[in-house]
Amino acid sequence: MTIAFGLVTIPCRVLSATENHSIAFRQFHEADGGRIRYQKVCELDGQVVHQGEIGRGYEISRDTIIEVTDAELDAMPLPTAKAIEIVAFVPAETIDPVRIGDSYYLAADGAVAAKPYVLLRQALERSSKVAVAKYAWHNRERLGLLRIKEDAIVLHSLKWPDEIRSPESLIPKPVPVDDEEIQAAIDLMEAMAVEDLSGFRDHYREALEDLIRAKAEGAKPEGALTEPAAAPVVDLMSALIESVESARQARGESQDGAGGDASVHDMAGHVERKAAKAPAKKTAKPPAKKKATAKKTTSRKPRSA
Repeated sequence: MTIAFGLVTIPCRVLSATENHSIAFRQFHEADGGRIRYQKVCELDGQVVHQGEIGRGYEISRDTIIEVTDAELDAMPLPTAKAIEIVAFVPAETIDPVRIGDSYYLAADGAVAAKPYVLLRQALERSSKVAVAKYAWHNRERLGLLRIKEDAIVLHSLKWPDEIRSPESLIPKPVPVDDEEIQAAIDLMEAMAVEDLSGFRDHYREALEDLIRAKAEGAKPEGALTEPAAAPVVDLMSALIESVESARQARGESQDGAGGDASVHDMAGHVERKAAKAPAKKTAKPPAKKKATAKKTTSRKPRSA
């Protein structure tokens, strides 16, 4: 693969920028422990079909499929078949994050690629722009975004404009929100602000690993934590104020905002401890000219696997 930058070509290798640490399960027959296998079977003769016997086609009606062969796909006039062709440069802030998909590192392939690779990298850094490119991947042309991460060029796949659904139907009807409530929400955001995300961990995966390890050793797994019932929010403003105070306490700050900084680790630990015990009822400090009492809501549903 090469990066095409005008008349400059940069040979590069494409490497995945992410790792999948999810735990994979196997399916088995509970009656005898046999593994469950999936096979491709022809619906006409009922025979198992091997990969070499399988073609591809586009279904234009229930009984009509237009066959498209690998040779026909390879012969299509696709200029980006072997290259990541840069077609434009745009400010980074103009890219909607919703459009960003998988990420790949582009490594300079050989000594001849070193200088043009560094040239493109430094030009992107100095211009404060990102490159928009077209490239072929898995038999289709895709749109991509090139940016810099720690002196390496990163390729992000992008959705085409017509692949992004409009959120218009999801927007709630207008509701009154006053300035005090908005400021309280901003205060909560500031109290929960962190410098980076390096301290976050996948606690569900860790718990799953502990479960598998315990069962492999013949030990009885520990029971799950009991989730407290969610208390109804009586007043939005009071809930925001109480949330700000709780977040500041988790960071080791006093109510006036003074105190030392806490790590992301401490923040996650506070949330987990709070979810593990029944919430205590409190009377939140009301804002000026308002009186309200809120029950603290600490229920947090675990993320689905």
